[in-house]
Amino acid sequence: MMERALDLDAVRAFVHIAELGSFTRAAEATRTTQSAVSLKLKRLEDRLGVRLVERTPRYVKLSSRGAAFLEHARELLEAHDRACSALSEARQRLTIGISDHVAGPELPSLIARMNAQDPQLVIEIRIGSSGDLLQSFDRREFDTVIVRQHVGRDDGVVLAKEKFGWFAAPGWQHRASEPLPVATMPEPCGIRIMAGQMLDEAGIPWTEIFVGGGVTAVSAAVMAGMGVAALARRMLPLGAVDVGPKLGLPDLPRLPVMLHTREKDSPQRDALAALSAAFKSAVRD
Repeated sequence: MMERALDLDAVRAFVHIAELGSFTRAAEATRTTQSAVSLKLKRLEDRLGVRLVERTPRYVKLSSRGAAFLEHARELLEAHDRACSALSEARQRLTIGISDHVAGPELPSLIARMNAQDPQLVIEIRIGSSGDLLQSFDRREFDTVIVRQHVGRDDGVVLAKEKFGWFAAPGWQHRASEPLPVATMPEPCGIRIMAGQMLDEAGIPWTEIFVGGGVTAVSAAVMAGMGVAALARRMLPLGAVDVGPKLGLPDLPRLPVMLHTREKDSPQRDALAALSAAFKSAVRD
């Protein structure tokens, strides 16, 4: 029988390492340093008398004992959080705006990560264009926005840089005698403006063949065979192919994803740290 209780901070650090697959991301999620996370894990391993995580120069994975302990660790933290929340009178709220070009298929897991960080936090998320969300953020309608980088803004933090490409449906063929058909979102979408400018600078005739109210609609038009679209790989519908090299289209740059927030030291900020770390893990190449 164990003589001392487990350190909950060390258990939480272990769960972050396991779920994010990285000591660096775990440190970001807990707003601490990588060395502090390593120390907490070592303390937990020493306490349990087993190795929980296998470390290699290229990746992090759980040992067989670590995999067996993970679910128990989650249950321990959930019980702790429930006990604490039972004494909480008012639930705090975090309102987040996320660009349609950023909110990808991993959004449910990101929400789950914030909820795990603070189950009592009311999370409100709205999806929109980067420009509109930034304007709403400036009007204090959002606590935080996650958007594509906008010219003239220097008040955000870079979460990640994503590679874009020119994608089309499998088997789609462009008639060389016709302008390139492009599916896009309406202005003032920054991706639309960038893609149009790069095609113009490369001297490639193009025409707007479809305008969608979101990335989902644009992706549907692409898979319907209407034309090509400038999209991040993370946002692609299953089966879409990069036709940029084949058609000699200009290389699209890596575009920063920015976090703008007014939250400082609070449960909301802790939830945002967990969100940021999970997002960086989701978009890494």
